[in-house]
Amino acid sequence: MAFELPPLPYDYNALEPYIDTLTMQIHHDKHHGAYVTNLNKALENAAEYQDKDLEWLLVNLESLPESIRTAVRNNGGGHFNHTMFWEIMGPSRVGEGEDTMEKVSNFLESAFKKVGGYLAITSAFGSVKELITQVNAAGMGRFGSGWAWVVLNKEGKLSVMSTPNQDNPITSGLEPVFGVDVWEHAYYLRYQNRRADYLNAWWNVVNWDEVAARYDKAVKRAKGK
Repeated sequence: MAFELPPLPYDYNALEPYIDTLTMQIHHDKHHGAYVTNLNKALENAAEYQDKDLEWLLVNLESLPESIRTAVRNNGGGHFNHTMFWEIMGPSRVGEGEDTMEKVSNFLESAFKKVGGYLAITSAFGSVKELITQVNAAGMGRFGSGWAWVVLNKEGKLSVMSTPNQDNPITSGLEPVFGVDVWEHAYYLRYQNRRADYLNAWWNVVNWDEVAARYDKAVKRAKGK
């Protein structure tokens, strides 16, 4: 069965003013849509892989025929990453007023205490504020296009990493909890070359209920390995 572009779980303008409406339209409809189209095209002549789910394809990339491996890596990764990205965002609940990282981190600390995963964060990073600092640093340190991730590492602890292009930590045997897109198409219309401003603003629209659910799922999957 062909892969399909999932609808956004909210309106295009739902993340304003942090992520603008036009960026969301182009990012979802054009960029994500192209990944889905190109992934399906790559699998057209590989019937034995057409019944595999997306996660299986990414986990088993090295076993795929060389003729489709790069296309699946890029487009399958793009589909997987963006599907996650839309789900872990939502309308801001941080509150009105001046946007500061202190305010955002205080809100997120309170939110995570309610939904779970707070002890894992404090154990790994010391504080939510330090988590934000490390993710932003990973995003800023990624040369060119890619992602910054919070993953459950092989020791069962949360850690921060980045990947190039549309690579996903799952290919390396890690459990991705959430990630932030630092390709220029994710922010350039509003922020131009100011990636740091985009990263700071992005934390206002993180859906921490979804992140907590993904963390719980990652822990269960890791225990089952």
